[in-house]
Amino acid sequence: MKSKIKSLQQLKKIVKLYKLHGKSVVLANGCFDLLHVGHIRYLEASKKMGDVLIVAINNDRSVRAIKDPRRPIIKQQARAEIVASLAAVDHVVLFGEKQVDRVLLALQPSIQAKGTDYTVNSVPESALVKSYGGSVAIAGDRKNHATKDLIKTIIQKYRKG
Repeated sequence: MKSKIKSLQQLKKIVKLYKLHGKSVVLANGCFDLLHVGHIRYLEASKKMGDVLIVAINNDRSVRAIKDPRRPIIKQQARAEIVASLAAVDHVVLFGEKQVDRVLLALQPSIQAKGTDYTVNSVPESALVKSYGGSVAIAGDRKNHATKDLIKTIIQKYRKG
């Protein structure tokens, strides 16, 4: 599945070809640290919104900045390979910022899909996506899954006592 993992420059060329062939491109993004059922449902729902699903994954440095200095649990290359192994995912790209603006500007996907912890109006990149003619959509099931909760459960169950 490593063949699905691309640089942003490689993806720009690939996306241009998809668009020339009339394909709609959906971009989903996140950290995907300790992949769980909420991630799977988000990505599968995102894929159903278009022809091609690209997943932008925060690199290790940006995960630490967003989540917690002790995160990620799983390093960026392994997270990218895990996400790339999913049938719903066509391409994966790593990015280093807190928000996915640079990737959105470079690829200009038809749809930016975000999880249900957002609303269409609360997506930080919404104005950017609309500025180039794209749209924002919410995908996945109700947000009741979180990596931080998995970590707490693991600690509680395996705490020496």
